[in-house]
Amino acid sequence: MSFDEERPVRRPRPVDVPRRRSPLAVAVFVVAVVVVVTVVFANVWTEVAWYKQVGYFSVWRTQWVARAAIFAIFALVSAFAVWGSLRWARSIRPAPSAPRSTPLDQYREQIRPIERVVTRLLPVFVGLIAGSVMAGKWMEFLTFLHRTPFGVKDPQFNLDASFYVFTLPVLSAIVDFALAIAVMCAVLAAFVHLLYGGISGGGRRFVASKGARTQLAVLGFIVMVGIAADYVLSRFSLMLNQGTRFSGASYTDVHAILPARSILAGIAILVGLMFLLVIWRGDWRIPATGVGLMALSAIVVGAVYPAIVQNFQVEPNAQDFEAKYIQRDINATRYAYGIDNVTATQYKATTQANADALRADADTTAQIRLLDPNVVSPTFQQLQQNKQYYSFPSTLTVDRYRINGTLSDTVIAVRGLNLDGLSAENRTWVNDHTVYTHGFGVVAAYGNRVETDGRPVFYQSGIPSTGELGTYQPRVYFGTGMPDYSIVGAPKGSTPWELDYPDDNAGGQVNNTFDGNGGPAVGSTFERLMFALKFGEQQILFSDRVTPDSQILYYRDPIQRVQKVAPYLKLDATTYPAVVDGRIVWVVDGYTSTANFPYSASITSTTLFSNPDPLNPTVLNYVRNSVKATVDAYSGKVTLYAWDPQDPILQTWQKVFPSTLKPYSDMSGDLMSHMRYPEDLFTIQRYQLTRYHVTNASDFYSGQDFWANPKDPTNEAVDQPPYYLTLQMPGQSVPSFSLTSSFIPQGTSSRNVLTGFLAVNSETGSTPGVKDPDYGKLRLLELPRDTTVSGPGQVQNQFRSDTEAQKVLNILRQGETDVINGNLLTLPVGGGLLYVQPVYVKSSTGTQFPLLQKVFVSFGDQVGFADTLSGALDQVFGGGVTPGLNPGTTSPTPTPTPTPTPTNPNGSESRVALAQALSDAQKAIQDGQAALANGDFAAYGEAQDALKSALARAIDAESTLDGTASTGVTAPTPTPQATPTPTPSKPAVAPASA
Repeated sequence: MSFDEERPVRRPRPVDVPRRRSPLAVAVFVVAVVVVVTVVFANVWTEVAWYKQVGYFSVWRTQWVARAAIFAIFALVSAFAVWGSLRWARSIRPAPSAPRSTPLDQYREQIRPIERVVTRLLPVFVGLIAGSVMAGKWMEFLTFLHRTPFGVKDPQFNLDASFYVFTLPVLSAIVDFALAIAVMCAVLAAFVHLLYGGISGGGRRFVASKGARTQLAVLGFIVMVGIAADYVLSRFSLMLNQGTRFSGASYTDVHAILPARSILAGIAILVGLMFLLVIWRGDWRIPATGVGLMALSAIVVGAVYPAIVQNFQVEPNAQDFEAKYIQRDINATRYAYGIDNVTATQYKATTQANADALRADADTTAQIRLLDPNVVSPTFQQLQQNKQYYSFPSTLTVDRYRINGTLSDTVIAVRGLNLDGLSAENRTWVNDHTVYTHGFGVVAAYGNRVETDGRPVFYQSGIPSTGELGTYQPRVYFGTGMPDYSIVGAPKGSTPWELDYPDDNAGGQVNNTFDGNGGPAVGSTFERLMFALKFGEQQILFSDRVTPDSQILYYRDPIQRVQKVAPYLKLDATTYPAVVDGRIVWVVDGYTSTANFPYSASITSTTLFSNPDPLNPTVLNYVRNSVKATVDAYSGKVTLYAWDPQDPILQTWQKVFPSTLKPYSDMSGDLMSHMRYPEDLFTIQRYQLTRYHVTNASDFYSGQDFWANPKDPTNEAVDQPPYYLTLQMPGQSVPSFSLTSSFIPQGTSSRNVLTGFLAVNSETGSTPGVKDPDYGKLRLLELPRDTTVSGPGQVQNQFRSDTEAQKVLNILRQGETDVINGNLLTLPVGGGLLYVQPVYVKSSTGTQFPLLQKVFVSFGDQVGFADTLSGALDQVFGGGVTPGLNPGTTSPTPTPTPTPTPTNPNGSESRVALAQALSDAQKAIQDGQAALANGDFAAYGEAQDALKSALARAIDAESTLDGTASTGVTAPTPTPQATPTPTPSKPAVAPASA
C-alpha cells in the first residue's frame, strides 16, 4: 500500500513476456536454506541430547523459554510501535497536490517503488534487533521475577539491597528500551511527514498539518516521560557510584545531584505537557522553549551547582563532610566481600632467633611444603608420564590426604591425555577419537618430603596406579586438555579397542571399553547424522567404530560442564582433582556475584575466574562462594552443592532452576575433607583488605595506612599468589590447612617491609555433610608500625646477597644446569615471621626437570641455606630444631665437610684445582646419566658422591682465588641430564626430612 492515495501509473513493458527466475538459482537458494536449517537443527538437537543425558534439561529449557518469551514480547512491542507510527503518519498525510518539481518530489518518486517493502520490513527488522538485545538480558528478568530479599537495607533510601541487585537493572532496561523505541518512532514519523508534505516551511517559518502536529506531540510527550523516568532511576544509581576515594553516594551526590535529578525529572514531565499543548495551540515554540529550559537546567542544576558544592563546600572540609558516606562504603564493602568478620590481631613479631623458638611450633614446621606446584610439573612429567600421549598440567594442585592416620599436605595431579604427544602418522581420526579416549590415574607426592637426590616422594604413582590411596577408578574420560569429543563403547562381547594403559606383559597394551553413562547415544543413523553435522566430521556417519552401543563424549572440561549446567555462576579459574570414595572427581568452585550492591567498592579484573576476556573484564562488588560442584572424571556426572545456602542470589537462582542443587549435607565425609577455600575468592578478599582493613572513616580518608599485595619475588610482573599450606596461626590450638598471603605498605616499592599477614582456614573436616566451624575464618596479623619485619622482596634480596649460598649456586650456573627459586612461603612461627624457599636445579640442555637441592630460610636478619629444611633451620635457630621436624622420617646422610684446597700466593695452583674439580664434576654427571639410563642405582649413588666431592673442591678452590677461607658448605647435587626410570610407588630410598 502506498503513502499516496492513488497508485502510481506504471509504464507497460516493451515486451509483455513474464519474467522467469532461473531454476538453478531457485534450486541453489532452496538447498542453501535447507542446509542452514539442518545445521541449526543439528546443533539444537545435540544440545538438547547433551542436557538430557547429563540430567539438567530443565536448565536448557528454562533459559531458552525465557529467551524466547522475552524476545517475542519486546520484538512485538517494538515492531508494533514502529509499524503503528508509520501507519499513523501515512493515514494522516495531506492529499497530493498538483505536480511539482522539487527535490522532495524526486525523493518521493525514488522511494515509491520500495515503499511497501520498507513499511513492512522495517518494523520486522527493528523488532528482531530489539528482541535480540532484550533476550540477552534473560538472567536479569528471571532473577527479578524470583527475587529474594537480602535483609540488608541501603542507608540512603532504606531499600533492601535486592532492589538494586534485581529490580533496578530490569527497570533501567525497560526504560531504556521504551525511550529508544519512542525516539525512533518520532524520527521516522517526522521523516514521513517531511517527505509527504505533513511538515513544510523554510527559514524561520515551520508549518505542520494537524495530523502531523498531533502525532509528533504525542511522541514528544512519550520521549519526555521516558527521560523523566530515566532521571528518577538514576537517583538510585548514585548508590552504585565508584569514586576515586570511596564508593557509593558522596555528600555532593546526596545534597546536590540527588535533588537536582528530581528537579530535572519534574522539568521533563513539564516539557512533555508542553508538547501536548501543540495539539491545540499549534505553536512549536512552546515545547522548543521547554527543551531549551531542560537543557539549561541540566547544565546549571545538574552540573554547575554540584560542582560548586563539591569545590567550595566539600573539598575544604572533605574529611568531615564525607565521613558519614565513607563509613557507609566501609560497612557495605566489608559485608559484600565477606571480610566483615576478619579476626585482626596485633602481632609483635620478634626478629631475634633463639634455639628454643621453634619448639612450640614443631607441628607447623613439620608440615612446611617444599614442593612448589608451579615448578615441579616437569618433574612429574619426566618421572611419571610413562608414555608421550600422557601429560600433567603446568601447575599442579595442593591438597591434603590422610596417610597412615596423619594428614599430609600433598601435591597431586591427574595423568591426562595429550594427543599432541603422538607422532604425525598416528594422528588419524580412529586414533584421535576412538582409541586414545582417556587419561589414567593420579600421581601424588608428599609436599614436605623429597628423596636424597631431590626427587619428590611419591606415595601414589605408576600405571596401573598403586600406592597409599588404595583402589579407585583410575580412568579419566573427563578432564582438562581432552579431545573435543571421543566415541566410546564397543559392542558387548567384542574386543575392546580403547587404549587403557601400556603393558609389556599383555602384548604391549591393555584395552578397555567404557561402561559408564557419559554421553548421548550415537548409534542410530539419525544420531550419527546429527553429530556429524555438529562436529563437521563425516567419519562419524560412516565409521564402523560407531556402533549401536556407542556414546559420544563432549564438553569434557570440568569447568565447561559446570558452566553449561549453571550459567549463572562465575567459576574459579582453577579446578582440582580429588580421589573420593573410590573415584576421581574434579572440584569446581562457583560464585554468585553482582556489580549492583549499594555502596560497595567494585573490582575490575581480566585474570579472575575461568575463561577471562581481556576485552570484557569482570566487574563485581559482591561475591559469595555459594556453590561447590563436582565432575566425575570417569562418567562426567555433574553434581552441584549449595555451599552457602544463605546467599540471597543463590536462593533466587534456586527458585529459577529448582532441584538442580543439592544441600552440602549430602556430601560424604571423604568428599567434605577435600573441599578447600577457593583461591579466586581469597585473592579478591585480600585485595579489598589492602584498604578495608581500615574501619575508621577518618583514617580511611587519609589513606596513610593502606597496604598492597607484594610482587612475586620470582616474577615481579605479577602479584605474589596466595599459597596453600598447613600452619598454626596465633589463637589456633592445632595447625590447619590454610590459604595465606602477606601485605606491604602501599605506594612504595623501595620499602618492602611486612605490614600484615592473612590466613583463612581451609580445613572443612571429614564429618559427612558438616563443615568444620572454623572453616572460612579469616585471621589477620597486623604488625606494629614501629617494628620492621622484612617483606618478601627484601627477603629474596637477602637470599640473593648471601655470599656463601651464592658461591654454591654460581658453581651450578657455570655448568649445564639452571637454578630455579621456588615459592617463598611466609609462616608466623617462633614468635616472628619465618620465610622458607626451596631451590631447584635442572639441566639447561637435553632432558630438563627440576629437582629440589637446597632450602633457604630467613628469620629476622638471619639466613640459612642447606640441603634440607632442618639443616637450614638449625643454621638460623641453632641446634635442637631437627628433632621436631617430620617425626618418623629419616634424614639424609650428612655430606662430609670437604678438605680445603691449599692456597697458593700466585693463585695458579688454585686455578688448576678449580679446573680439575669442574672436569671431575662434568665426568660425574655423565657417569650418573649412564647409570640412570641403565637402571643401576648403585652406580648412580657413587656418581653422586663423586659429584659432591668435585663441587666441594671447586667451591674451596674458588674461595682461595677470592682470598677467602674454605667455607665448608655442602654442594648440591645437580640434576641428572638423562631420563630416569620411573619412580616406584613406594620410595626405594628413605625419604629425606623436610
